[in-house]
Amino acid sequence: MFTIDLNAKVYHVEQDMNLLDFIRNEARITSLKNGCSEGACGACTLLVNGKAMRACSLTVGKVAGKKLLTVEGLTPREQDIYAGAFAEAGAVQCGYCIPGMVMSAKALLDQNPDPSPQEIKHAIRGNICRCTGYVKIEKGILLAASALRGEPVPKAIIEGGIGTSLNRVDARAKTLGLAKYVDDMQVDDMLHAAVLRSKYPRALVRTIDVSQAWQSPGVVAVMTADAIPGQRYWGHIFRDWPTLVAVGEITRYVGDALVLVAAQTEQQARQALDLIVVEYEELEPITSPTVALAEGTPSIHPQGNVLSTTKFSRGEVAGALANSAYVITNHYSTPPTEHAFMETESALAVPGADGAITVYVSSQSVYDDLHGITAILGLPADKVRVISQFIGGGFGGKEDLSVQHHAALLAQKTGQPVKLTLSRQESILVHPKRHAMELEVTTGCDATGKVTGMVAKIIADTGAYASLGSAVLERACTHIAGPYQVPNVDIEGLCVYTNNPPAGAFRGFGVPQAAFACESNLDQLAQLVGITPWEIRYLNALEPGMVNATGQIADEGTAIKETLLAVREVYDSYPYTGIASVMKNTGIGVGLPDISRVNLKVLHGKIVVLTSAQCIGQGLATILTQIINEATGLSGELIEVANPDTWQTPDAGTTTASRQTFFTGEAARQAALKLQQDLQQRSLPELEGCEYYGEYSGKTDPLNSDKLNPANHVTYSYATHVVVLNEQGKVEKLVAAHDIGRAINPKAIEGQIEGAIAMGLGYALREDFPLQQGVPLAKYRTLGLFRAPEMPEIEISLIEKNPSPLAYGAKGIGEIAAIPIAPAVASAYFRYDGKVRLKLPLADTAYAK
Repeated sequence: MFTIDLNAKVYHVEQDMNLLDFIRNEARITSLKNGCSEGACGACTLLVNGKAMRACSLTVGKVAGKKLLTVEGLTPREQDIYAGAFAEAGAVQCGYCIPGMVMSAKALLDQNPDPSPQEIKHAIRGNICRCTGYVKIEKGILLAASALRGEPVPKAIIEGGIGTSLNRVDARAKTLGLAKYVDDMQVDDMLHAAVLRSKYPRALVRTIDVSQAWQSPGVVAVMTADAIPGQRYWGHIFRDWPTLVAVGEITRYVGDALVLVAAQTEQQARQALDLIVVEYEELEPITSPTVALAEGTPSIHPQGNVLSTTKFSRGEVAGALANSAYVITNHYSTPPTEHAFMETESALAVPGADGAITVYVSSQSVYDDLHGITAILGLPADKVRVISQFIGGGFGGKEDLSVQHHAALLAQKTGQPVKLTLSRQESILVHPKRHAMELEVTTGCDATGKVTGMVAKIIADTGAYASLGSAVLERACTHIAGPYQVPNVDIEGLCVYTNNPPAGAFRGFGVPQAAFACESNLDQLAQLVGITPWEIRYLNALEPGMVNATGQIADEGTAIKETLLAVREVYDSYPYTGIASVMKNTGIGVGLPDISRVNLKVLHGKIVVLTSAQCIGQGLATILTQIINEATGLSGELIEVANPDTWQTPDAGTTTASRQTFFTGEAARQAALKLQQDLQQRSLPELEGCEYYGEYSGKTDPLNSDKLNPANHVTYSYATHVVVLNEQGKVEKLVAAHDIGRAINPKAIEGQIEGAIAMGLGYALREDFPLQQGVPLAKYRTLGLFRAPEMPEIEISLIEKNPSPLAYGAKGIGEIAAIPIAPAVASAYFRYDGKVRLKLPLADTAYAK
């Protein structure tokens, strides 16, 4: 028997067990999150006798007789102060890491009420945030320290339309652990699921014997491929991904699912997996595109090993390069990388009446999930309801089915609720990564530095399944010429299947890889010409009315030159600076349907915003509140944004392609303007029950349209970043200038940029995803993620130039902020030591392992 004091309540525990499991599952205190299970991320930080510790690394026995504290146990005054300070600072995005951050902050402030910025960085060094870049978390801790000392703090902004740094509407709930993520949910009679996955990346499954698993204690259901009632294969673009691999089939990567188990507890479900006997015939895995494309290589999929090809050309590139004063050709390599979102994948499926099923998810589109789940379960859409809970980060990594369909299948089979949550190691194993790419790029210019033409060939490793690989490749191809006027181009890309983990959407969607190659070639051309990297970019940068590499005419909101002017002084002021300029599309584009929808409903005297647009940390609910406030003048306290729900909210498309602020923002504006018209005649209470619908559809042209100047995307964002190295070769400062159209919420935009900088620095300098014969070797602690003490000073400049009325002029920010960093860092090291680095993460730096 063990006795522990948790938040001033005494618990008696019969048997020793993991402390985090006890707190979450037995005490039902869910502010602590299981982000890694290895003491690396800090999401489960609590105080043990006043010291910050990781609950996942402790047992009940180790803390017996000690006082434990989580955010739930803070005094009301402390809760108000931390919630207010973190909201005011803009410290909260997805929110998954924040309760742990608060507890690390309390451990510091209890001992040191007036800490320095460096002491704060040190105090949270054990806490990872994948969203914020730490800047605003550190500011929030400083504000909390001031308030706890009794000093006045800035008054929170709780009202405001466009251009106001309104505090996040969900900041308090997330800070205090009140926001519920899927794995926080528990319902009566709930079963827990586990998945048996392939032992080998490529093997013939000869037999599967589940008989012993059925006899294992607590087991309620065991499912193999032959029990799937509907379509077994699913996919966004191509249906090539099996829900379960069947006997007689060949596995394609080590994340392939073979058997599902549901049991009374998670431990019982996992123990049953060990009793399943699979007979394999191991086959040699195909682990590189070069091998996959070689003659005689076995086909991974029936159609072969090439998923897709992208080709386009403009002008006459051979002649242009032949007549160029300078021509540079390089071969660049970029690695696969892990999203490392703080919340692992989780779904809870709950059976209802008449065979209906409700699935609670933490993904990037409830409607994408709906389409996949209904097909697999063999049910009509009116029998499946998908509801989103809070989401602990995504970055593109939660666009595919991972756990949603498996939980739903088991709930359908058992007639009981089933929850399936991946461990961190399973998450690393299973979900699609950023594409590894090989890029051969030739760029030419005249004697003054004017770019004359580009030839590029890109080979992308899409891994075992298509996911969104063909679209990622296309975006890499369309952006590889950068935000410049390049009159002659010949671009070709191949997306290739291998037995590596699948690759799909990841913040930037192929453009970070392309930008690294494009920008590095420009730096070398500038050196040959005898001008600075800043000058060659300014000379070639697009202006309104100019034509980009795909033929689209730059619109009046194009402000890439303004971003360059914003960073020129800092670029010229230090000896070791690097620069990169980039562009990124907003919206899916390329002629595909792209529609967002919003329905505003007057209910109980408030405006309820109904839309399936997912907030994965970017603050969409706050943005929609501000847009509706701007259009109607209604107080933000009268506006509530509902959770995405396929039975209640209209389809707003996936949270991808930096599209939601623009697309859903415009749909909300249209609906709000209709509401405003009625408000001129009647009061809000008189409109009870009325609904106002808004829709925005982005009309674009396919990539190889017959038009002379196709509009492949509704708009583009532009950015220039400058990286400053110190004498030791460490990143000392980063200046980011962004053409964001119009800033709906400047504080939220800054948070997106700062978080992207932390992610981009990791991609440039440390983050890798090593594979051994197709098997991932990484653990969360070895991914190379940047932590607070390693972050440089960040300076942000927002350029607002867009005259478009759509979404009040806003453009995408979520992806573009991550794109310039790696090439800018490479540019800085080129200036630092003269070495051309052609591979990420960059070698021979102060950060190299």
